[in-house]
Amino acid sequence: MHFLLIFIVVLGLVSAASCYCCSYIFPSSVYPYVRGGIILVNLSFFPLLLFLGDRKDFFFASPLLTGVSIVFTAEVILLALVGAALLLRRLWHLMNPPIFDSERRELLSKAFLYPAASLALAAYGSGVERKSVVVRNFDIPVEGNFAPFKIAQISDVHLGLFFDLNDLRELMDKTVEEKPDVLAITGDLFDNAAMNREAAEIIDEYADKFPYGIYFCWGNHEYYRNIKKTREYLEKSRIKLLENNAVIVRDGERPLYFAGADYPMERLRFDELRDEYADMALKDIPAEAATVLLAHHPEFIDNAAAKNVLLTLTGHTHGCQIGILGQPIFPVFKYNRGLVRHGNSYGYVHCGNGSWFPVRIGCPPEIACFTLAGKVNK
Repeated sequence: MHFLLIFIVVLGLVSAASCYCCSYIFPSSVYPYVRGGIILVNLSFFPLLLFLGDRKDFFFASPLLTGVSIVFTAEVILLALVGAALLLRRLWHLMNPPIFDSERRELLSKAFLYPAASLALAAYGSGVERKSVVVRNFDIPVEGNFAPFKIAQISDVHLGLFFDLNDLRELMDKTVEEKPDVLAITGDLFDNAAMNREAAEIIDEYADKFPYGIYFCWGNHEYYRNIKKTREYLEKSRIKLLENNAVIVRDGERPLYFAGADYPMERLRFDELRDEYADMALKDIPAEAATVLLAHHPEFIDNAAAKNVLLTLTGHTHGCQIGILGQPIFPVFKYNRGLVRHGNSYGYVHCGNGSWFPVRIGCPPEIACFTLAGKVNK
């Protein structure tokens, strides 16, 4: 409900601002049709996403949703471009007062370039960047005697219309190429009831490729897609589910533990449950251990930092999917993407491998790799 309200507010603001900006670049004879198209696309976007988001039996579902998503994204880009142009024009006029007021729509002599550039960038985000997985590597220092250990993280695959089982195999192959010791999956992978069983089987096929195994924690979307059945699929696999508990991954002078927190599904009790789940997940870990916490929601980073957890791996935000210069355009979360540090405790918000809608700009899907290393006694 929280995300839905944010989405509706953003949609309304984008619609109003887009209609206003388009009045500058389209002639009066065309503008009413443009305004009507903007309203139609925006009103249809979210209902289509809800109705068709899990309907692979509708052969037109993916093209239709992709088309609407591209148009909506182009609208946001258009809004940003025109807004920037209006601001620059205003600044120019303040520094160089015009002798006379020019026509309202003389923002540019070739205003058609704005929508053309916006559509081209949105199409790039759907057809190119959304499918271009990047690998990001981070070094996490560990105090004391600790041999190097490499963790790969994937998150928010969202099986369904825009990420199928072949895509999952390709992602797993690319992850194996990085030669990590272990794979961490931080929720929202099993998002299609018809595909979840086979998805669990595919991931299980790769278990031997990761010397210390594959670990998984629940996201909110597993709850939406028959979590009971998904639990059964996981129990038949070698995927290790962490659900408010912890296990030792590697023994030694400074042992390595993985903990996993469940997703707090009760919105009104979110903070209370977050604290409760974090406490449950971390309670049995010895003080001398190096601990990695898997949790879907990024606010668990705060819980982990309060308990001196070495590294917390999260997802959920998708990096907000559209950004510029590494920063999201709509930063609606406390932690939106990338590495967070609180003292000696690190947290990471994964940009996700799937999508809410099939467009990514300035926020490609990723495989995040973390090398934990400390002094090694010889």
